Amino acid sequence: MNDHKISAVLNTYNAEEHLDRVLSALKGFDEIVVCDMESTDRTLEIARAHGCRIVTFPKGNINICEPARNTAIQAATHPWVLVVDADEVVTPELRDYLYHTIALPDPPTALKVALRNMFLDEEDKSRYPDYHIRFFRRDKVNWPPTIHSIPQIDGTIDKVPSNPRSLAMIHFPHSTLRIFQKQVNYCENDANRRLAKSGKVSLLRLIFRPKWDFFKRYILHGAILRGRTGYIQARLDSQYRFMVLARLYEKQTLSQTRHKSN
Repeated sequence: MNDHKISAVLNTYNAEEHLDRVLSALKGFDEIVVCDMESTDRTLEIARAHGCRIVTFPKGNINICEPARNTAIQAATHPWVLVVDADEVVTPELRDYLYHTIALPDPPTALKVALRNMFLDEEDKSRYPDYHIRFFRRDKVNWPPTIHSIPQIDGTIDKVPSNPRSLAMIHFPHSTLRIFQKQVNYCENDANRRLAKSGKVSLLRLIFRPKWDFFKRYILHGAILRGRTGYIQARLDSQYRFMVLARLYEKQTLSQTRHKSN
């Protein structure tokens, strides 16, 4: 096994929207592994056209990607792994930086990579640099199968510089319809995750927490400077907060009702 080789891995489920340019940007890596959760669109056709190695993770009732992450990572055949989402493009500058890093005498075990988040074809500069652990030694990581989980690294973690911005991955947006669909899927998982540790959802919390999220995104984070695009994004963020709280309240109420009936 060559210690200076990198596998680029990604999870997919009906990911045809951006997949062609995502995979085109990964051509310089030693291997591309696609862990597909039984897509029904053109995802597999596109992956095969790019010569990817494809493994399957049974989707069942799962509507998040995290449970398949370890499967994707362990399917890689090289010691270093770069995890890419199916809507993220890796720049040539970032690829070169990663290969330079692993050639060092004592490289870090993992790297946080910055994301440049796009929304309706405009960059949300208020969120930059949006760091995530995406690069690591394959045998030193465990990725918990829960929504928005952070990989557990056995070793040192460093950061890819955020300047120049060409060292960041570019996170392209889905259509607003796909965003609505993702919010519905993520809402259930977020509500389940918060159920055990969240306090009772009060009426004041339902009213004011989404409003605070909108104010924070729109005013404090400067979305107001991006016109209609910024307003839409801030509204979507606050809408998602309301959806999670409403579903959490529903679950709490149902739980109390069952407890009383027993």
